[in-house]
Amino acid sequence: MFDFHLSAADKPDLYRQLIEAADAVTAGEPDPIANMANLSALLFEALPDLNWAGFYRNAGGELVLGPFQGKAACIRIPFGKGVCGTAAASREVQLVEDVHAFPGHIACDAASRSELVVPIVHDGELIGVLDLDSPLPARFDSEDAAFCAELIQRLSGRLSTVAVVPAAR
Repeated sequence: MFDFHLSAADKPDLYRQLIEAADAVTAGEPDPIANMANLSALLFEALPDLNWAGFYRNAGGELVLGPFQGKAACIRIPFGKGVCGTAAASREVQLVEDVHAFPGHIACDAASRSELVVPIVHDGELIGVLDLDSPLPARFDSEDAAFCAELIQRLSGRLSTVAVVPAAR
């Protein structure tokens, strides 16, 4: 059992602790769904002012809901639609201060006001996206984007279906 108590006086220290905890909880686990589940729980617990933290997986050229923490969410998102679909299509981090001003925003939770979406790419393949939502406008900044991108880059191999190996019998 893991029992992380992440708290810090400043954002860089909090993210350093979060990255260490994420590394520890996913180390040695080849199943990407299990790793996404634990990462979404860690992010939801550690980062203040979130109302949703989770993953959408690339399934045949569209995003399909993966493990998350928060209210029930949209199940399928086409590439290029909404913040998540834009991140998937462009493979670029999307930092949105006001989701209501984002063209084509998909409102899964009307309480969400800002969003940070980080594409997950491993060995040149889009695995999916990490999606963080907040009820606060402009909750995320470039520092959040950089640290979340670092987290995803470090753990992309643990989030890839390529990493799955059959269970021992």
